[in-house]
Amino acid sequence: MSTPPFVDLPPHTVAVQLPTAGGPLAALRATPPAGASLPGIAVLVPGYTGSKEDFVAVLEPLAEAGYDVVALDQRGQNESAGPEDPDAYTLVQLADDLAEVIDDLTGGTEHPVHIMGHSFGGLVAREYALAHPGRVRSLALLDSGPGAIPGRSAEQAKLLVAAAGFMTSAEIWAEMQKMAAAEGAPQHPDPAVRAFLQRRFESNDTGMFVGMGTAILGAGDRTDELAAAGLPILVAAGVGDDAWPVELQKETATRLGTDLVLIEDAAHSPAAENPAATARLLAGFWARHD
Repeated sequence: MSTPPFVDLPPHTVAVQLPTAGGPLAALRATPPAGASLPGIAVLVPGYTGSKEDFVAVLEPLAEAGYDVVALDQRGQNESAGPEDPDAYTLVQLADDLAEVIDDLTGGTEHPVHIMGHSFGGLVAREYALAHPGRVRSLALLDSGPGAIPGRSAEQAKLLVAAAGFMTSAEIWAEMQKMAAAEGAPQHPDPAVRAFLQRRFESNDTGMFVGMGTAILGAGDRTDELAAAGLPILVAAGVGDDAWPVELQKETATRLGTDLVLIEDAAHSPAAENPAATARLLAGFWARHD
């Protein structure tokens, strides 16, 4: 679960609602300062237990680099309502939401956009890119993997899926806090961030927890299909990432014809843990493919 360093909206950023057939999705939109040249559009897709706020610390530098940046809550996450039915959270359905969002942002034109997916969001972004390759200017996969999440992360996802089958999000959060306290885990020093983390988790739909959890545990490896699409691709991860093993992400990058870029002083959430380096990496990659 990503922890943003702060939750106040940065300069150039406003909260917006993005229409989809299943209902509006909550988002943060950062636009370049007045007088900047016509920006490229970039869409940031969060992971399984994340939200748009995971990217709050990179929005200002990316906007100042000349990009119209939109970070969203996927259906069922945080401030975006979602169906109770877990079957409504397949990768295909989530990619369809992303398609509607991009259609709205581009005014229904065929204008391609930069897309970055973090963790499970990388699987969603990949699904969209494979379905609409002509609408993707570039694809960045951040701390994501070639398919189903493995190892300890898979066990944690299984536990959350099982708990969400008979507990409310608030009850799960309370149990998680008891476990963290018993293990002596430190709390975030900012009470506003602590309050946000609780509010976000308790706002998540249990159907989303089950549906997205099932999707991340069962995702197929579509790396070869993505390589064949010929899109500009960035594969990056925090040097200490432990979700998909870094070596597995390196192998995935090689299969995609590129190198894995490691972000120092970061683990699974570089946009929150080292936002300056993450923003520089993304802006530089996007500029090479504008």
